[in-house]
Amino acid sequence: MKKSQKFFTVDNLKEKLKAAKALILTDYSGLKVEQINQLRQDIKKSGGEFEVVKNTLLNKASENSELKIEKDKLEGNTAALWLYSDDLAPLKTLAAFIKKNELPKLKFGFWDKGLIETEKIKELANLPSLTELQARLVGFLKSPLSGLTYNLKGNLFKLVYLLKARGFTLSEAKGGEN
Repeated sequence: MKKSQKFFTVDNLKEKLKAAKALILTDYSGLKVEQINQLRQDIKKSGGEFEVVKNTLLNKASENSELKIEKDKLEGNTAALWLYSDDLAPLKTLAAFIKKNELPKLKFGFWDKGLIETEKIKELANLPSLTELQARLVGFLKSPLSGLTYNLKGNLFKLVYLLKARGFTLSEAKGGEN
């Protein structure tokens, strides 16, 4: 890689470090190029970004950022999962891929500028997605209203059934004849 390309890559990584809500670092050793490309596409569809990064360039990019990456933690082949929103869909995509292929191996990550270890990453991956939580909230808010409506209708239906059982008809209610 030429020196000018390295400067460009470091600047690009600095911008990503500023913009990212979360960063998950993995060891992609053992994955085939086709698998990495498929994972990249799947994560991109879910709103994240997955890329192979050079440890030295990532370390250089993090020197003056809020996400300080220690040099000794960056060993082996490294791929980064960038999450730019609060939605966990990209992380869920990565977790599903890991479950299926047992690769890549999680190293560590950052969430809201704080360091998180692999166990926390796995816990985050098991949380419901943002859209699922929104759907649950709507259902929760809607249920009391539908319950109230059902109960009010139930009392009306009971009244109608009672009147029918007594032989009371609509024409009698109007004062007319059968």
